[in-house]
Amino acid sequence: MDDPLVGSDPLRDRLRATPVPAVVWVLGVLVLLGLQAGRIGPGIASLGMELVTATTVAVAWIADGFGGPWWRRVAAGIAVATVGLAVNRLSGRSPVRWILAHAGRLDSFPGGRRLSRLDRAIDDLLVTVGIAGMGWLVVRTGLLGPVRTVGGAVQAGLTALSGVPTLPGRELVPNRGYQTPDGTWHGPFLGLSPAVAWGLRVLLVAAYVAVWLGWLGVGYRWYRRHYRRADWTPRDDVLRRLRGHRWGQFGMLVVAAFLAMALFAPTLGTTTAEQNIYSPFSNSIEHYDTDAGEVTELLVGQANLQTTSEGYPGRNVGPLSYDQYDRFHPFGTMTDGKDLFTFLMHGARVSLLIGLLSVAVSAALAMVFALISAYYRGLADLLLVVVGDTIMGVPRLLLLILLTVLLSDTWLAEIYDGGALLALVLAGTGWPFLWRSFRGPALQTAERDWVDAARSYGQSPGGIMRLHLLPYLVGYLLIYSSLVLGGVILAIAGLSFLGLGITAPTPEWGRAVDLGREYVATQSWHISLIPGAMITLVVMAFNAVGDALRDAVDPQSDAGVTDASETESRGGGA
Repeated sequence: MDDPLVGSDPLRDRLRATPVPAVVWVLGVLVLLGLQAGRIGPGIASLGMELVTATTVAVAWIADGFGGPWWRRVAAGIAVATVGLAVNRLSGRSPVRWILAHAGRLDSFPGGRRLSRLDRAIDDLLVTVGIAGMGWLVVRTGLLGPVRTVGGAVQAGLTALSGVPTLPGRELVPNRGYQTPDGTWHGPFLGLSPAVAWGLRVLLVAAYVAVWLGWLGVGYRWYRRHYRRADWTPRDDVLRRLRGHRWGQFGMLVVAAFLAMALFAPTLGTTTAEQNIYSPFSNSIEHYDTDAGEVTELLVGQANLQTTSEGYPGRNVGPLSYDQYDRFHPFGTMTDGKDLFTFLMHGARVSLLIGLLSVAVSAALAMVFALISAYYRGLADLLLVVVGDTIMGVPRLLLLILLTVLLSDTWLAEIYDGGALLALVLAGTGWPFLWRSFRGPALQTAERDWVDAARSYGQSPGGIMRLHLLPYLVGYLLIYSSLVLGGVILAIAGLSFLGLGITAPTPEWGRAVDLGREYVATQSWHISLIPGAMITLVVMAFNAVGDALRDAVDPQSDAGVTDASETESRGGGA
């Protein structure tokens, strides 16, 4: 009799046997997400527009390349081949196997004979030609018009969700208003002062984040109790060590606060980014004019010009203070009168997005190269060592400045106000340090008996690296990626301080430090010191998380920095 579990997912069977905890948990997640529907929809629409813009620019570059000089045609061909190879390998599908199966040359589908290297090469070629052919057909037949129409309709529907109130949200707990001579506040939530209304909204955000974290913990406990097969796994020991790691817990708390700032920047800010950063002269505020004895309307840009912080008593709005237009500033104002707190909240989002993209690209490159070094060794490893040492031999700050300036006029600089270019430059100069950290464990794992057994059974090199090497390097990937992320944020701030980072007016912490460096010893010290302290705290927190993960995953490792590559991963390379 056939085993009923063969070909089925054991977790799926356990979910069917005990569905109530999973259903309750999923419903709780949907409720929490529904409270933010007014932000999630427009956010997806904005991300989609960024992806569409990036894709359009890339397609235009490739199309122009095929009509340009020979080196542009070669570059465009390499780009198309890379996309085809990535799609084919990530999809896991085989056009050759499908053709052979339908031609009757395979006994079964997807089983049958093992695909040769020639078959895989034909697979890659067929997928690449198919992608290129579809792209040419879409461009030549004018199908881009209907696609854009459908995309515009979807974007409009998602953007329409912005009118749905969110909890916590600025619409439900407003803090902007004005005070009349009798001391009454008009506009803020329940007639409270702007400072109290803003503080209440911050507390609601903190409570919402705490509920999310608690609900995730509940989901993990229910998974252990109802759906996990084993009573104990090595992950339990990792979590137990993390619960006793106070330095790591401090880092996790700060990192959680940093993520909350990035995710809830529109809610946490005392005003919107549109009013405060991007279009202050296109938005207006109401305030009570004591001279006229009535409520008047004023452009935000004009109000900012009267509330600048320039280092002396008559021109300074410090932390936790109001300006003459009844606007509350938790961190004070900047040299141009913009609210520093709102600037830093949205700057956290920019730093996080660039940091995650940079770390993802550099970690992927480093892991692939480490697997290649460990499996092939010899000439392949020597070539990677030479390339990696060459990159590490050049002072990284000099290399970052050079590449940022050289590529500042390319199409990459147009994506996300230069954020994509900065992320790729950081990834291209940072992968050797991660590769050095992954290479040693990968070489040790490649010596294991199960790897030799897989080779003797004829398993493909890609399968061996993916199934027998990669799983044992995931812990190192998490540890060093967390360390690298702090260094990347520091590098982003440093380049912005030098005027080579994100283009204005996009907010970035390093630019705030640069704007306030002349006023450090004056009453406007807050412009530079507050963002500088936040950068230091966040970098320290990511390093603490990396230390905690290392001690939890590998408790026998040395607590000190034992390798130059680890020093670089903490930001020293920049």
